[in-house]
Amino acid sequence: MSTGGEKGSSTTKTPADFLKSIRGRPVVVKLNSGVDYRGILACLDGYMNIAMEQTEEYVNGQLKNKYGDAFIRGNNVLYISTSKRTLADGA
Repeated sequence: MSTGGEKGSSTTKTPADFLKSIRGRPVVVKLNSGVDYRGILACLDGYMNIAMEQTEEYVNGQLKNKYGDAFIRGNNVLYISTSKRTLADGA
């Protein structure tokens, strides 16, 4: 039984694998307050502190502000999702 479990775990993606794979890609970060931040994921740490580039802030689905770089404290993060839309360079 232990061999089957080991084989399964080597092919299973963990949340850490997912987070490593989306670095440098467009993401949506939803906060506990309901605010969304959309931009390029620059880096994150074990506490889910996030650094983003080309960041846009959305409140109730409407664009409220644009930031060059944004830093989000991890305890405010509800989830991180990959974004299907592409961000224009230099926007």
